[in-house]
Formats: sequence, structure tokens, C-alpha cells
Amino acid sequence: MADYLLDSNILIFHLRDNPEATALLARWGAKGPLFISVATRTEILAGMRPHEEETTMALLDSLISLPVDEAIADRAGRMIYQYARQGIQFSFPDAVIAATALQHDLTLATGNSKHFPVPDLRVHPFG
Repeated sequence: MADYLLDSNILIFHLRDNPEATALLARWGAKGPLFISVATRTEILAGMRPHEEETTMALLDSLISLPVDEAIADRAGRMIYQYARQGIQFSFPDAVIAATALQHDLTLATGNSKHFPVPDLRVHPFG
């Protein structure tokens, strides 16, 4: 069984009542813990609608939030630098999320695989 780091869009799909996302989270959650980067937590809270706070906080609190330590920060910074030299824009949040998945040997579940151009990153595409 793979351990999953959930990208922000998977959580957004679930919060917007996408039945496929909800079923996926339920299936994976029944098999073990689900992880998010603290960058994902920040993105979700930044986009939260006022009437969604209780549901959103319950979801976030049910997941294991992985902090950004020096190793993750260094890895993310190096990835941003490396890809910029190739003309590829790698956003700060996506680089932190990718570095978190790599550092913790997790598979990244995302609806935006193209945002993560890292060959050694295991990605589970959604949608």
C-alpha cells in the first residue's frame, strides 16, 4: 500500500462535493493515515469560503500535516532553481509539496500532474 500526500486540489474537490474525490479519500483513509504538506493546509485555508470553516477545519484536522523542515526547504529551493534554469516555472507551494512527498517517500495525489515536473516523484493523477 502506498502512503499518499494529498495536493490541495484533491481536498478542494472533496469540499466541493465531488463524489470521486470523496470516495478516493474514504478508500485511502480506511487503509491508513493521509498526509498533507503545511503548504496545502495554507492554500486550503486561503481559499476557504466563510460558511465552509467548520467542514474545512474538520477535514484538515483529520489529516496529518507534515511541517517544512530544513531538508524540505532546501530541496524545494533547489528544485525551483533547477527548473528555472530550464525555463520551467515551479511555484513555491508546488515545490514545497513535491519536496515534502520526496522527503517522506510518499506518493503525491493531484489533479494537476503537470504542476509537478519532477521525474523521481511518484504521482497518482486524479480526474
